[in-house]
Amino acid sequence: MPSKIKDLFDDPAPAKVEIIPLHELAEGQEADFFALLAEKQILTTRDKKPYFRVTFRDAKRDVSFPIWNDAPLAAECRDNWQPGQHFKLRATLRETNYGPQLDIARIRLVEESDAADGFDPLMCLPRSRFDAEQMFADLVEMARTHITDETLCEIVVGIYEQYREQLLTLPAAKFNHHAYVSGYLEHVRNVARTTLTLSQSYRELYADLDPPLNSGVALAGALLHDIGKLRELTETPSGAEYTASGTMIGHVLQGRDMFLEAAAGTDLDAELKLRVEHIIVSHQRLPEWGAPKPPMTPEALIVHHADDLDAKLQMMVAAIDGEEGEGEFTSKRNPLRMGVFRGSVARLSES
Repeated sequence: MPSKIKDLFDDPAPAKVEIIPLHELAEGQEADFFALLAEKQILTTRDKKPYFRVTFRDAKRDVSFPIWNDAPLAAECRDNWQPGQHFKLRATLRETNYGPQLDIARIRLVEESDAADGFDPLMCLPRSRFDAEQMFADLVEMARTHITDETLCEIVVGIYEQYREQLLTLPAAKFNHHAYVSGYLEHVRNVARTTLTLSQSYRELYADLDPPLNSGVALAGALLHDIGKLRELTETPSGAEYTASGTMIGHVLQGRDMFLEAAAGTDLDAELKLRVEHIIVSHQRLPEWGAPKPPMTPEALIVHHADDLDAKLQMMVAAIDGEEGEGEFTSKRNPLRMGVFRGSVARLSES
């Protein structure tokens, strides 16, 4: 690591500055904090002079601002700052006509010793509001309680236990829905709960169906419908990125592969295996969404709609919660590409 970057923090300082998360900084407040360099753009002024626009972020705030070509940090920014790196900064938050900016007094790359002050590589990424360990335990308990075929249950639980550490932090997607730390477990737990409720209800409504609707198969499919994302996505300091196989094959077929690999050599009933396999390959429903086949069983249809509902509802909630301003509708700048109704003007004015 270039010594010049390190010296910006190692030079004597008047007094120790309190460590405060970036998202808690108030206007005009100086503090030490850890942040991820999320983006570095090379731009030009109207006079054709180059400058950098950088974005530092933690889990709840992004701050983008220019580093002018003649600024003291310009050379360091050009030569040593790379997106995806974590930094310790001493800076003051300034509100400007162009949004919040940082006046940086000191900056260096994070070091191992920063863990004592609370640094965690995942701290600069948004994360699920639910505890990952509890979500994982809930999913395993659901499998052991409701998947009555012992072999199928052990296959599902075995996959989860094999990939436990990766599943605890995996986002559900790179963009759009549940695209944050532990988002995968949050999404799958929602889908599994909805699938179990619907499959049990419809099994009672269609009690004469032959063969009967199998809640255990539906739940197994719900638990494994996105399992291919373990191979489709990789976690980076900036969030999820697609692997080569994720880009070229996707998670649907890779999820089917993972299930078949786990089932190989077991005595799993052939039709049960086919039904779970079908849920995995059909859960996206449409070819343009990555599904080679549409849902052709009651269990597959339930999992598709449970999955689609949870993804779209999370997008809608994020649109409502994530956009400031007034008005009955949000803007259309969201993955659903439509305004979401927030409530009447009268109600908003009363709140």
